[in-house]
Amino acid sequence: VVTTYCPANNEPIASVRQASVEDYEETVKKAKEAWKVWADIPAPKRGEIVRQIGDALRQKIKVLGSLVSLEMGKIFVEGVGEVQEYVDVCDYAVGLSRMIGGPILPSERPGHALIEQWNPVGLVGIITAFNFPVAVYGWNSAIAMICGNACLWKGAPSTSLVSVAVTKIIAKVLEDNKLPGAICSLVCGGADIGTAMARDERMDLLSFTGSTKVGKEVALMVQERFGECVLTCSCFNCFKVFEDADLNLVIPSALFAAVGTAGQRCTTARRLFLHESIHDEVVAKLAKAYAQVRIGDPWDPNTLYGPLHTKEAVKMFLDAVEQAKQQGGSVVYGGKVINRPGNYVEPTIVTGLPHNAPIVHTETFAPILYVLKFKEEEDVFAWNNEVKQGLSSSIFTKDLGRIFRWLGPKGSDCGIVNVNIPTSGAEIGGAFGGEKHTGGGRESGSDSWKLYMRRST
Repeated sequence: VVTTYCPANNEPIASVRQASVEDYEETVKKAKEAWKVWADIPAPKRGEIVRQIGDALRQKIKVLGSLVSLEMGKIFVEGVGEVQEYVDVCDYAVGLSRMIGGPILPSERPGHALIEQWNPVGLVGIITAFNFPVAVYGWNSAIAMICGNACLWKGAPSTSLVSVAVTKIIAKVLEDNKLPGAICSLVCGGADIGTAMARDERMDLLSFTGSTKVGKEVALMVQERFGECVLTCSCFNCFKVFEDADLNLVIPSALFAAVGTAGQRCTTARRLFLHESIHDEVVAKLAKAYAQVRIGDPWDPNTLYGPLHTKEAVKMFLDAVEQAKQQGGSVVYGGKVINRPGNYVEPTIVTGLPHNAPIVHTETFAPILYVLKFKEEEDVFAWNNEVKQGLSSSIFTKDLGRIFRWLGPKGSDCGIVNVNIPTSGAEIGGAFGGEKHTGGGRESGSDSWKLYMRRST
């Protein structure tokens, strides 16, 4: 039994029973049986079920968003926004359910047809992290479902209540349509369940979101059995501001990218490179903006900034700030724990470090922004790419030539490449994911649906 705690006060919310390996075995068998029913349903009709799931989430959006705030710690508007993202992916998937298709190609043999046929992989395992306990499951499950797959979900143990609530909403829709609830199965659990999923040959595709360290272990276990996986792992996102940038855009963008979700987004800005001619001005304006951030209980609609998810995260924050100081950095804003119940820390700005300082290349899942100077475009593009991760990146400039160089082969090596908008956030219509140690996987939009299917020629 795992107790889940409210990050805003560290009080226990509820106890949730975790699955045993025996429970997992039973669930996999039921999910495999449910798949036989689901795979026979035409894709547009599967889309209709997903549409109903989206509507059911719409009806519960505020209460579910509130539960996300209570258990994960993100502010209420972000909790609701995360549920909205699942709703939007359902809408996207409904349209996609009528568009899945492969080409009919010219055959070189007379009287023959050459066809690409797409079929579901079967059972899709989905392992999600605490920071987006609803949306990431939604990206995967809505697309996997219209492709004809059953899903087996393992959420983070610290957000088990959210996993249970989402599964109950989906189960009711399935059962109201006289379909087995096991089409969307849930197994609450820790590393033992995750390991079982990674090693299980019945798991036809495994989607993993989490740290690079654990992602590497998962990938090796899946690869050992020649399985398929989609990985979205750690990131170290970079924000570059050139001398011609519109600072009225830069300041709120940098603030949101670095401080939103208390720095616990996979797309959070960790490094801010400023051209040397505007460095001091931007740092002063940014510190002033940081001072205006309203800190409080995450379910208070006036709050802009809530707590970190766990006590361990607070310790990692303090350790990172100390390392930054030891390596020559100066804390120009924040750097301390806030004296109030819960896991609250000050959003923090650190200046004065070189681009290759060890701490600048170490991801800390907390609101610490390393502000660095640059002079030449070529240097800062290279510094963007020098870290091992490659999820999201951004530049602010009005120079069209520079924009196209940034988008080109010698520009950003990240999966998400932004111009004059922050690193954080993404649109569901585009493929989400990153390169290098971020894992190389893609979820949700564009042609990501192909990952959830197998191709027959």
